[in-house]
Amino acid sequence: MNYHEFAAIRGIQAEREYYVVMCSLKLIPRLFLFNERVLPAELRAQRTLNRARIPAIAEYLLDHSDNYVFSAITASVDANVEFQPEGDKGYRRSIGTLRIPMEAQFVINDGQHRRAAIEYALQENPDLGDESIAVVLFVDAGLQRSQQMFADLNKHAVRPTKSLSVLYDHRDPWAALAVDLVYSVPVFIDRTETEKTTISNRSTNLFTLHAIYQATKSLLVASNDDIVKDSDRTLALNYWHRLGEVIPEWRTLIQGNVSAATLRKEYVHSHGVVLQALGEAGAELVKRHPDDWTDRLSRLTKIDWRRSNTLLWEGRAMQHGRMSKARNNVGLTVNIIKQILDLPLSEEELELEKLVERKDENEPTRTS
Repeated sequence: MNYHEFAAIRGIQAEREYYVVMCSLKLIPRLFLFNERVLPAELRAQRTLNRARIPAIAEYLLDHSDNYVFSAITASVDANVEFQPEGDKGYRRSIGTLRIPMEAQFVINDGQHRRAAIEYALQENPDLGDESIAVVLFVDAGLQRSQQMFADLNKHAVRPTKSLSVLYDHRDPWAALAVDLVYSVPVFIDRTETEKTTISNRSTNLFTLHAIYQATKSLLVASNDDIVKDSDRTLALNYWHRLGEVIPEWRTLIQGNVSAATLRKEYVHSHGVVLQALGEAGAELVKRHPDDWTDRLSRLTKIDWRRSNTLLWEGRAMQHGRMSKARNNVGLTVNIIKQILDLPLSEEELELEKLVERKDENEPTRTS
């Protein structure tokens, strides 16, 4: 009988042996064959492959071939494997050679998209085949066990928050720009939540890092997605700095005369939906008025930003009294800011305005 042989480390979990092996990337597509048959979920041990994810993962591997990180693949093998330890004492009992019959079948419990992306990337760059990835192998005990492994592996998995992903992503130039703004723009300095998704009622923070990231990308929408030029940095810095001067409550916050918690409780401009809208409206303002946009921003002092101003903000930045960052709410908030800035609305934006018109028609007449 022919065997695959791997240098391996043997471990014990729940009284079961498992093995950690180093597998060359070129061997991954050959060992872990993907079954293209469409089977019902109860006959599978994995989710179906989402092919739309594969090119992005492969591109990451190809673009950062000298600086990428792939976590281990977890798999089951349905064969009688043989482990030959290096010795019979101490740690030598746990390291050795794992022999797996050639006819053995492997099932991926975690990592099928990494496996597909590796195959994709090898077609573009075969030299990657000599690199390796860790594989955690469990001796298969049938479909039910494999399904339980999938459930257990994913039960407690938690994705990092969007703000933390921005903070730690040193490859994304937009993320780097957002972090720079947090330390440079007065209204953001010491008032940005860089880790959590939401801001608590008593927090001293005004915005999340991810909200600043998204709003700044919208402001600089005309720029190349992969490049942040010096002019982009200057514009973003000047734009958000200027807003801190023209929005009265932001200016009061910078001066230390009001708390961020008070602003978030009482004003719409202290929430992500309006920050995003300010970014989108700002892009159009700078495009149409490149020489005097800073002066035109002073028109925003005319807006009553209070959440109690429901005649203006209900159905735009708010739904049923609660702030909403749904796409339509952002768009309708952009519209009102553009109108204040005397910017024309596009056909799509005019069509969106009909949502507010229909809401007003269906509501009873307000009395003072």
